[in-house]
Formats: sequence, structure tokens, C-alpha cells
Amino acid sequence: MKTRLFSAAAALGIAVTGLGVAAAPAASAAPCTDIDVPVARGTGEPGTLGFIVGDPVYQAVQNTLRPRSLSSYRVDYPADLGEPASVQKGNTDLVNHVTAQAAACPQQRFVLVGYSQGANVVDNSIGISSDGAIVGGPIVATIPADLAPRIAAILLFGNPIRAVGRQVTGTYQSRTKDYCADGDPICQAGGFNFLAHLSYGNNAADAAAFAATKV
Repeated sequence: MKTRLFSAAAALGIAVTGLGVAAAPAASAAPCTDIDVPVARGTGEPGTLGFIVGDPVYQAVQNTLRPRSLSSYRVDYPADLGEPASVQKGNTDLVNHVTAQAAACPQQRFVLVGYSQGANVVDNSIGISSDGAIVGGPIVATIPADLAPRIAAILLFGNPIRAVGRQVTGTYQSRTKDYCADGDPICQAGGFNFLAHLSYGNNAADAAAFAATKV
């Protein structure tokens, strides 16, 4: 099963890379906005925050939360199937970013976004291990407990831990919306519809509406 899923992920990575959208420069968080939105993109995903999920979701969250001020952050990690420590690097960077931002901006809150491999990054960062999931890995850092109240919402798409029977539980469960399209083999055990994994831009408005209820 894991071999088949890895092949599916590789195929999807190739499909995403082949979309022909040039990667834009990394977005960095502006100082002390009301809401900061760190985004961990999917494997090989082009775009500033991610062409399939991050860019449309961030735009939808901006539109929904106006007139609050928002900033975004592109999690700095390889998002690469060939990099064994890819998820761990993203896990470390996301936790470091949230910790630094929280210290610099005491009133700022956060909406965390993760897609595919990036969902594994977010899972690890909130203390839910992605180890054993496709393109997953062990937890190397977690957002400090005293900052948990400032994580307003978590938006996950095509989350690989779901295919191994895991989900977000505990502190962040009620603040998490975890999308898994029917047939998506990355998040649904036995799924065969590879195109379902590329469909999550359709959930942008719903995800933004969920975040608005938590901010």
C-alpha cells in the first residue's frame, strides 16, 4: 500500500511541477499584522504560497477577514520527495517562525495552512506525529504551549496522516478543518483518484469561512 501511495505522490508531484506556473518569490510576514498566515506548500508545488492551495486560500482568508490586516509566510522547506528530512526542516522552520512572530508581535494571531506534505509539516508542529505517513517524519519541534491560544485556526488539505488512521486531536482539534477529497489516495486509504489531490482550491472559500469563526 505504501509503495502504491508513494508512486501516487511521485506522480502528483510531477503533475504539479508540470503545471507550468513559475514559482514566485517567497512571501514574508509583515510586522505585527492582526493575523499571520504561515503556509506549508505541497510537494513540488509552484506559486508564492502554493498554486493549488496556499495562494487561493490566503486570498480567500484575506477577503473574508477584512478589514483586519493580514500577512503571509511561505514555510521554508524543500517540499521534495527526494529529501529525507524535508518534513523535519519544514517543521523546524514553521515553529521558529511562529515563535519569533509571536515574540515580536504580542497581539498577533495565526492561521496555519498545510497541503499534502505541508500538512505533515503542520501536523508535526502542533504535536501530531506524521511519522509513518507518506512523506511524513518524526516531530522535531512543536509550537510552545503558551502560544497555543494564539493559533486561531488550522486549515489542512490532503493530509497524509489520515490515510494511516490518524487525525488532529487534543488542543487544536476544534480549531482544525481537515479536508480530504473523496478518492484522494494521499489522505484516503484505498483512494484511486489522483486528480482529487489537486482539487483543494475549490475549498478555499469554505476554509476561509471556517477561519473567520475562530479568529
